[in-house]
Amino acid sequence: MFSEKYICLKPKRNAMNSLVKIFILLIYPLLGIACSGAPQTTQSTPNIVLIVADDLGYGDIGLNGQKYIETPYLDQMAREGLVLTQFYSGSPVCAPSRSALMTGMHTGHTHIRGNREVKPEGQEPILDSLVTIAEVLQSAGYATGAFGKWGLGFVNTEGDPLNQGFDRFYGYNCQRQSHRYFPPHLWDNDMKVEIPNNTPQNPEGYAPDLIQREALSFIEENADKPFFLFLPYTLPHAELMVPEDSLFIKYKGKFDEAPFMGNDYKPGQPSTGYASQEYPKAAYAAMVNRLDVYVGQVMEKLKQLGLEENTLVIFTSDNGPAKEGGADPDFFDSNGMFRGYKRDVYEGGIRVPFIAKWPGKITAGSESDHIGAFWDLLPTLGEVVNHDVQTGIDGLSLLPVMTGEGEQEDHEYLYWEFHEQGGKQAVRRGKWKAVRLQVKVQSDNAPIELYDLEQDPSEQRDVASQYPDIVNEMISIMDGAHVESKIFPFL
Repeated sequence: MFSEKYICLKPKRNAMNSLVKIFILLIYPLLGIACSGAPQTTQSTPNIVLIVADDLGYGDIGLNGQKYIETPYLDQMAREGLVLTQFYSGSPVCAPSRSALMTGMHTGHTHIRGNREVKPEGQEPILDSLVTIAEVLQSAGYATGAFGKWGLGFVNTEGDPLNQGFDRFYGYNCQRQSHRYFPPHLWDNDMKVEIPNNTPQNPEGYAPDLIQREALSFIEENADKPFFLFLPYTLPHAELMVPEDSLFIKYKGKFDEAPFMGNDYKPGQPSTGYASQEYPKAAYAAMVNRLDVYVGQVMEKLKQLGLEENTLVIFTSDNGPAKEGGADPDFFDSNGMFRGYKRDVYEGGIRVPFIAKWPGKITAGSESDHIGAFWDLLPTLGEVVNHDVQTGIDGLSLLPVMTGEGEQEDHEYLYWEFHEQGGKQAVRRGKWKAVRLQVKVQSDNAPIELYDLEQDPSEQRDVASQYPDIVNEMISIMDGAHVESKIFPFL
């Protein structure tokens, strides 16, 4: 029997409790397993760690060809686990990508489809009626914690992480606030943690280090029970800022570079833009290296506590590399062979690293070209803990390809839409990739670009004129996959 600390449906903290969501959770066909009195075992209740980097490109890590930046812990994780070479983020920008991850729905269906700000702090909240990864795992008896950047609803709104299945949150609630690495405050659940006069010149706390400390403590505090640890790290998103420690010194002076001039810290004033950085390439390299060290610290903590063998760890990134705040993805070849960057629906904007390690379940050193996306992670983790998820999502469980057990179901297609820069749509179906730009401006008259990714993974040769039937099929998919949103109107 589960401890009394575990309950199958934990009530909301505040008056925004949703009967609809509780009803959905109650009718999960297999939820009774978690509440039936059967004890958890190491086979049925693995710990789960989901790590999501911020603006990390496909080519920013060693296993994908990075030449300048050291990522030994991620490279080791790949040697000890599975790499998916054709895995995609939920969107080419932060909030909708995270919404797709949490809800299991692509951006033609999920509620959040853009980075809309809400004053004075935070983003458009994710709907309370939706069921998230955290709620599925929380209802299965897992302790749930999120540490890093949220961006799906401010404190005490329906999108508050504590109202979306997390027992504990520490970090940046707001994406805009996370542009400062020496911020004036962070959030510990619904408590504002003030860090007065915090600047690079007067460092009171480098936020990623503070967040990492709390995340490692969460592992220690929950070592005797199954836990879900969500780590949406802010690295290496601009601004380009790291402490003057050994990681930065290792890269400082290594590259030929010019300073980036930005908007510097002004004590007592709201932060805007990105701070100046004299060594932007060195700072970026140190940030990616620091992210890798954080991954290594998580792995070491699991090992120290005897949890390594019973923990599934997944690493990925929320979108492709950015050209912001002095970042130079072309120098680092951050998008690898792929075309495009953050905010593009070409491969470089949405194809991201994916590594999964689960000793005894995932074969070490394995690799697959299975085509998957962020919205697959909700049903995947639901299956890991023997819980079906609700119908109406777009994701398919990746567990068969991860473990080699059972038959892996393939997507008929993957779909993205992005509402900035005139509106963009993309479809991946088998080897074919269709891209439509300026959708808001030209609507149905917007031309379709078509690429054969088997022959042309860099999307350099538009073959739309040669395959009109394929183009028409892609148009039908785009039209059918898009459901108009009042919050983020598109067409």
